[in-house]
Amino acid sequence: MEWLIDHLAVVMFFALIFIMFLGYPVAFLLGAIGIGFGFLGIAADVFSMNQFANLLPRIYGQAVQNQVLVAIPMFIFMGTMLERSGVAEDLLHSLQLLMRRVPGGLAIAVTVLGTIMAATTGIVGASVIMLTLIALPVMLAKGYDKSLSVGTIASAGTLGILIPPSIMLVIMGDLVGVPVGTLFTGAVLPGLLMSALYIVFILLVCWLKPALAPRVGGGLDAGDDPLTAALLFRSFLPPALLITLVLGSIFAGWATPTEASGVGALGAILLAIGNRRFSRAVLRDVMTSAALTNALVFFIIFGATLFSYVFRALGGDDVVAELLKATGIDTGWEVMLFVMGLVFLMGFFFDWIEICLIVLPIFAPIIGGLDYGTALQGKQVILAWFAILMAVNMQTAFLTPPFGFALFYMKGIVPRGVTMVDIYKGITPFVAVQLVALALCIAYPDIVLTLPRWMGFID
Repeated sequence: MEWLIDHLAVVMFFALIFIMFLGYPVAFLLGAIGIGFGFLGIAADVFSMNQFANLLPRIYGQAVQNQVLVAIPMFIFMGTMLERSGVAEDLLHSLQLLMRRVPGGLAIAVTVLGTIMAATTGIVGASVIMLTLIALPVMLAKGYDKSLSVGTIASAGTLGILIPPSIMLVIMGDLVGVPVGTLFTGAVLPGLLMSALYIVFILLVCWLKPALAPRVGGGLDAGDDPLTAALLFRSFLPPALLITLVLGSIFAGWATPTEASGVGALGAILLAIGNRRFSRAVLRDVMTSAALTNALVFFIIFGATLFSYVFRALGGDDVVAELLKATGIDTGWEVMLFVMGLVFLMGFFFDWIEICLIVLPIFAPIIGGLDYGTALQGKQVILAWFAILMAVNMQTAFLTPPFGFALFYMKGIVPRGVTMVDIYKGITPFVAVQLVALALCIAYPDIVLTLPRWMGFID
């Protein structure tokens, strides 16, 4: 009994994981477990009722008063509106024309489109659904292998979780205490690296096995217009302008992420008007969707604040440090590799926000105080690097079975001839590519840190 009281935080952690497997909503579960174990701590005389009084100020200060989190509903609105604007269809048309003579050209065009849309939406669900609807029928009609097609679309659609303006980076910045601008700049090169590795993989596979991706001589349809400068200008200019307005203003220091998110929301409305896709009904649907998504995110933040507060009050940080030392894991690199392995395994069962809210409050304080050599000096530098590694790692959570959300998004709208086996078979090599990108970011921290240092976000 004495051991149980001393390790109440450990029981709290495993209770969270176990009850999650039962299917209870994480938004309610985090807060309920925090309150429940708070009362257990009171009964065991390791927690006091007065400490509950600190929860409301913490929730109010960390979420309600946090100006950075205002960017979340704006980025959600921007991504949802862009989904309705028709920008993606025009882009895919132009990219396919550009890549029509390259092995796997249509798959590469989808990857490039996913990269561009990731920099304008930041919402994985919207990107995966949009790419599946507009690209998968074309790829199958052109004779592309089903597994290659769905794997390409799923992997390209998940780039929005990493490439800014990523909602996940906004939340992670708040959790680890690193400015969002630092994480945005740090995620650019890893995101482009991931996209480039996808393209290299597609080129190699289609070069070795041409039957997987027949070359397409013309456009998306037999009657497509020839490739013209006007077509490229019309399709590339709107998203390029939006990316420049949102990310360029942040990187240049002209606007905070919160201000830039408002600019992005307005830009998405203007693009929808320009494509004649804007109406009162569309605006109402987009605002409703954005409000519901935003409410869920903030409810989870409230619950996570409560959970992490009680966990640390019960001595969770000390218990984790003791467990790591007991297993012989005590150096910075060993702890980092352990956490990366843990996050990858959790990705098979949990969503990214659940992983963030479980892992970051526990391990970020530990990792920020360890030594990683002369290349990584300063807590802010280490935490920025760690957060981006987490983001790269958690991209696999959208693709790994049995609970990969991108797979479920896709399965709901694919043609009947595409089975879940085809989807699992298609995403497997792309998960391996993601792990290669993660390994490169771990081995070469400058991939993450070069741009933030150059932009002056970190020393």
